[in-house]
Amino acid sequence: MTGYTLLVNPVCGGGRGAAAAESVARTLRGAGHDVTVTPTPGVAGTHDLVDDAVARRDVLVLVGGDGTLSSVAGQVAARGGTLGIVPAGRGNDFARMLGVPTAPAAAAEVLLSGSPKTVDLLQVTIPGGEPRVIAGSAYSGLDARAGEIVGSVRWMPVQLQYPYAALHAIATYRPARFRVAVDGDAAEYTGSSVVVANSAYYGNGMKIAPGAVVDDGLLDVVIIEAESRRKLMRSLPKVYQGAHVHMPGVHVRRGRRVEVTAAPQVSMGGDGEPVGRLPGLAQPPAVVEVLPGALAVLLP
Repeated sequence: MTGYTLLVNPVCGGGRGAAAAESVARTLRGAGHDVTVTPTPGVAGTHDLVDDAVARRDVLVLVGGDGTLSSVAGQVAARGGTLGIVPAGRGNDFARMLGVPTAPAAAAEVLLSGSPKTVDLLQVTIPGGEPRVIAGSAYSGLDARAGEIVGSVRWMPVQLQYPYAALHAIATYRPARFRVAVDGDAAEYTGSSVVVANSAYYGNGMKIAPGAVVDDGLLDVVIIEAESRRKLMRSLPKVYQGAHVHMPGVHVRRGRRVEVTAAPQVSMGGDGEPVGRLPGLAQPPAVVEVLPGALAVLLP
C-alpha cells in the first residue's frame, strides 16, 4: 500500500486546487491507500511537510500550478522523494510538458498506475541571493514583465490573462543589451527576452523552446532580438506553435551553464514567479545551471 501526502494550494486556478484535491484524495482512498491532505503554508513552511512525507516514504503530490510546483520540486529532489502532480493552476506548463492530464480523475490514475521517471531541474543564482531551484524555465526582459502583469490581473478569466499580459508587456517594452554566456561561450544581443528553458512550454501553452527535453541534461537558451512593437505583436501567435525559432533575430543555444547580465537591468522570473533582477553588464552574472536527473516524478 502506497501512502500519499497531498500538498494543496487551495487558491490556485481560481480555487480549483481544493476541489481537485478532494476528488483525487477520494479516488486514492477508494483504492485502499493512506492519504494525508494539507494546504500549502507558504514556501518556508513546506520544508517540514516534505521531510515528514519523505520519511514516511509517501509520494508527495503537489496540487497546484507551476509556481507552487517549483517551490516544492527542489525540496523533494534534495530529500530523494518522489513527486506526483495534480495540475490545478492557471498555466500548468510543466505538467503539460510531462504529459500529466489536467482532469483530476485522470491525474489520480497516473498516481495509482504511473511509473517514477527522473527529470532535470534548474538552479538559478543571482549574486547576493540564495540559489533557487525551479522546474520549467527562467526568463528575463519582456517575458518577466509579462509575468508581473499576469500576477496583477487575477480578476480576469484565466484564458485571457496570459495573452493580455503578453500584449500589454509588448506595448510598453524597451529593448535591453544582454550578455549571454553558454558554457563559457559569450555573446551580446540587443533584444527583448532571454529564456533559459528546461521545458518547452511557459505562459499557459506558449511553446517558447520547442526543442527542449526535460531529461537530456541540457538547457535550451532562446534569445529574441529587438523588434518593433508591431512585429512582436504580429509574431506572438507563432510562439504558441514554436514557429518563432525559425524567424530572423531568434537564436537558440544549448548548454549546461548559462550566465546572463543586462543593461539596463531587467526583471527575471521563473515558472510564473518573480526571481529578482539581472545584474548589470559590468557585474557578476546571474547563473542558471541544469541539475540532471534531479527529480523523480510519477508519469503516465
